[in-house]
Amino acid sequence: MIGLLDHPTKGKISIDGIDTTTLNDDEISSFRNKKLGFIFQFSNLLTDLSVLENVLLPMQIAGNHTAEKDAMDLLKIVGLENQVRKRANKISGGQAQRVAIARGLINKPSIVLADEPTGNLDSVTSQTIVQLMKSMAKKLNQTFIIVTHDRQHFGDVDRVITIKDGKAFEDDLPSEMEITA
Repeated sequence: MIGLLDHPTKGKISIDGIDTTTLNDDEISSFRNKKLGFIFQFSNLLTDLSVLENVLLPMQIAGNHTAEKDAMDLLKIVGLENQVRKRANKISGGQAQRVAIARGLINKPSIVLADEPTGNLDSVTSQTIVQLMKSMAKKLNQTFIIVTHDRQHFGDVDRVITIKDGKAFEDDLPSEMEITA
C-alpha cells in the first residue's frame, strides 16, 4: 500500500503530508514516480537497454530528458561509472542490483521501497548492497523500507518491524506489542 499499488479498505495513507487515498490514477502514477523509488528482488532491468538507459528510465517517464548527469553521478556512487554503455544482460547480478538501486534513486524519492534486495545474491555481494543502501539513505536523506526474510544481513538499522500472522510488531518493544500507524 505504501507503494500505491493497492488501496486500503479503510483508513488513509499519507506520504509527505499528502493523503494518497484521494488521488486519481494519473495523480497516483505521477506521485509514485516523483516520491517513491522501487528496488525489486529481481532487478527488473530492461535487457535491451544499457545500464545508463535503465537508470534514466524513471526520469524519462517523468518527462525529464536532461538527467544524464544525475544518472552518471548515481552510477559513480554505486561503482558502475565504467559500465554505463553495457547492456543490462551483460552485467553480473550484483551489478544489476546496483543499477536497480541507482534507478530507484534517480528521481530523488522520499521513500525507497526495497523488496528482498539481496535475496538472489551471494553473501559478499549482499553485504555490499546493504552497505550501499545504508550510505545512500544517509547521504540523500531518504527513508528505505526494506522487506526481507534475511534480517541478519542488515545489522544495525533505525527501526525493525516484524510482520507475523498479519500483525506488525516492533522488535525493540516488549514482545507482542502491536504497532499502529
